Amino acid sequence: MPSFSSLRLPPPKPSLLSLSPVPPCLPPSKSLIFTPRIKPMTTTTLSPRLQSSCSSSATKANPKNQTQNPSSYDLKIAIIGFGNYGQFLAKTLISQGHTVLAHSRSDHSLAAKSLGVSFFLDPHDLCERHPDVILLCTSIISTETVLKSLPLQRLKRNTLFVDVLSVKEFAKNVLLDVLPHDFDIICSHPMFGPQSAKHGWDGLYFVYENVRIGNEENRVNRCKKFLEIFEREGCKMVEMSCQEHDKYAAESQFLTHTVGRVLEMLKLESTPINTKGYESLLDLVENTSGDSFDLYYGLFMYNRNVLEMLERLDLAFEDLRKQLFGRLHEVVRKQLFGNAESRKVVQENYSKGHLNGAAALSSSSKSVRFQGSAQTYKYEAENSSCSDDSSKIKIAIVGFGNFGQFLAKTFVQQGHSVLAYSRANYSDAAQRLGVSYFSNADDLCEEHPEVIVLCTSILSTEKVLKSLPFQRLKRSTLFVDVLSVKEFPRNLFLQHLPSHFDILCTHPMFGPESGKNGWNRLAFVFEKVRIGSEGSRVSRCDKFLDIFARERCRMVEMSCAEHDWYAAGSQFITHTMGRVLEKLGMESTPVNTKGYETLLNLVENTAGDSFDLYYGLFMYNVNAMEQLERLDLAFESLKDQLFGRLHGVLRKQLFGSSDNSQDLSEEPSDAKFSQNSAALVSSCLETLNAENN
Repeated sequence: MPSFSSLRLPPPKPSLLSLSPVPPCLPPSKSLIFTPRIKPMTTTTLSPRLQSSCSSSATKANPKNQTQNPSSYDLKIAIIGFGNYGQFLAKTLISQGHTVLAHSRSDHSLAAKSLGVSFFLDPHDLCERHPDVILLCTSIISTETVLKSLPLQRLKRNTLFVDVLSVKEFAKNVLLDVLPHDFDIICSHPMFGPQSAKHGWDGLYFVYENVRIGNEENRVNRCKKFLEIFEREGCKMVEMSCQEHDKYAAESQFLTHTVGRVLEMLKLESTPINTKGYESLLDLVENTSGDSFDLYYGLFMYNRNVLEMLERLDLAFEDLRKQLFGRLHEVVRKQLFGNAESRKVVQENYSKGHLNGAAALSSSSKSVRFQGSAQTYKYEAENSSCSDDSSKIKIAIVGFGNFGQFLAKTFVQQGHSVLAYSRANYSDAAQRLGVSYFSNADDLCEEHPEVIVLCTSILSTEKVLKSLPFQRLKRSTLFVDVLSVKEFPRNLFLQHLPSHFDILCTHPMFGPESGKNGWNRLAFVFEKVRIGSEGSRVSRCDKFLDIFARERCRMVEMSCAEHDWYAAGSQFITHTMGRVLEKLGMESTPVNTKGYETLLNLVENTAGDSFDLYYGLFMYNVNAMEQLERLDLAFESLKDQLFGRLHGVLRKQLFGSSDNSQDLSEEPSDAKFSQNSAALVSSCLETLNAENN
């Protein structure tokens, strides 16, 4: 695997566990370039290759409104492996009127009794009941061992076997190898579980291949009856080959679980300033953390496509780090070798301010990080009329790009007088919005705006600030920034603005995309850095804040140091994951999981932001480097777990039980890997050896 050791600044920490928890694109592999992003499919819109063999959605019926006799759907189904997932499926099977039997190595008789299921500790007793369907709900690691242990001779010769594993090629090969040719086979994957389907199966994917079904009418009908179980619950029925499933699942399922597990290692926590993207990552962690490592390891071990996906994810992360550190190196070179003017442009005073911010954080903000010091702003003018002239202020927006125009639209709608200035010519856009546009900063300042809102990029903030003719402004003018980092602009304002100017540092934690449907409940963070004691100046600050309160923003008052502490864990991590995934060229698949949809939405929401914005989050937040290192260490730790277990499996195959030095406690005692498993291990190792050579 590629190493990140040459890129780490500073040197990596000795252990992920020792870290305190804090809240050019790579071309996609040709084998994983799929069709363009598509809408969710139903049985009536699938192509012939993916069509359902069940009835169309027009004939789909809700069990509660079923006009047919339920007994016409009755099957005798034996569940082999009656753990959480087997019990989860049994509830629906029973509710539809099917007869359910169960067998497990562990005694689940009490759970079976509570569900109305007949439980058998001896598989011979179960098989002698001649079930119509054997439903394998074992873990992927033990599937072959359990299948070989069943007394197949006690079953009817044409019994239907169905598996529900998350990988399909392996399951198909095992069933074809072990089962006599007169048994029927369906390989299926309900792409949901107890957590994602806790509110029902409607709209969730059920993927299947009729691997081997006899021609007799009763066997064809039995297959249809089994599939109708899932269609009646509203599942989206997708018929595709096992090979196709595994190709798609390597991206939609394995990638989702990998991202979820990496983020879980960071011990992410909700913050007072969560963004929508960060909320989606927290949900992803919650949905994947409930699955065992055996399930995740099975996805890695038994899907031939996932090693390539892991490699591409690794390379994407490494490429993003190179972009960040390459830009950092360029900035340092300019500071060391550039002329005096260049040094000013690249933040000659940043290092001093950054160190002061870090010192302040270590001495003060750490002591209040988790003491709930964030305050909720109370909107006092909630019932006041928007037409009241006393609530209106004259606002000048400096930097009239996308975000400046986005804010101006609401300012104007609320009746405020808005002026704008930018180095680029946005006069047409200003005219459409009802904004007075100035191409000269002196002309703007001579209008004596009450508030100056800086909407410049973080990289140009200092240069723009120092270029403004302060002498043409009223001496008490209020300066406001809207940058995504807060300690850096706070230090700039205090350093460059005369003491008679007021300062308000803010961060509207939304933009044109996330705020396109309104700002209701979206976070607006602020610190009153320096506000004069005169009533008019206090009132002016409150009037500006009321603009966002009127739009029902979630107003959060906290220090700039606190904001950057939380934002490094929420905003920077969110944008980092979005940009890494963007490099993979992710696309929608016919079998998207809810978690994969979350990742697609994350990429869409972050891809619209410029790299300068992301680089600003990295460069100007004192906590960002630590978060990048923790993310790196988490990914490396997860790879170590995967390949460490792979090494253990191979040792067990090579040395057998005589190798007592290897701790295989993670492996089930009966997990005897077959020739199929051995071939997969060998394939993985051959791939790794070829790449290393």
